[in-house]
Amino acid sequence: MPWDVFHQGLGNLLGITMGQASILVGLVIVLANWLLGEKIGIGTLCNMVFIGLFLDLLMQNNVIPQFDALALRILMMFMGLFIIGIATYFYLSVGWGAGPRDGLMVALTKRTNKSVRFIRNSIEVSAVTIGFLLGGSLGLGTLAMALSGGYFIQLAFKLFRFDVKALKHHYLEDHVRELSIAFKRKNSEAEIEETSSIKIKG
Repeated sequence: MPWDVFHQGLGNLLGITMGQASILVGLVIVLANWLLGEKIGIGTLCNMVFIGLFLDLLMQNNVIPQFDALALRILMMFMGLFIIGIATYFYLSVGWGAGPRDGLMVALTKRTNKSVRFIRNSIEVSAVTIGFLLGGSLGLGTLAMALSGGYFIQLAFKLFRFDVKALKHHYLEDHVRELSIAFKRKNSEAEIEETSSIKIKG
């Protein structure tokens, strides 16, 4: 994955795991997204934390199979890209906030009016370049993914007729507001029941 070159380089520099580097980078990007007008949702935090945790789990336990045949490796790479595109649509369409990297893609797409493909590819090529300069491993497959990942995400969005520019999220502040309203309503109902009970007894 393009971002993992950056995570690997940063991890080596700081002496932390790739998953921990992913979470750290995610936190910085979330702050940048906030400055660009993208708010934080439950999906933002879950994406940031759980991707880092699963990254370490997969990398340290060799869960993902590896193939020697070139054709199988290429097939696996493009299947992965297609799955990432579909998965990106599914979790974004829930409307609970974009992950750090996808939030950056959404924010820049809205601000620049450029295509998802162009923005995504630009971000991932930048991540790969910086990661390589930090000492991350770069292969032809990673470079191919950085240059084509945006195409697969845009393809998934077109298949599901999903307009990222019209995306409306449910953010943390919305959940807090709803909980506050529900709590006040519950207290109000309890007070009414208590008043009614007193009147009946009287």
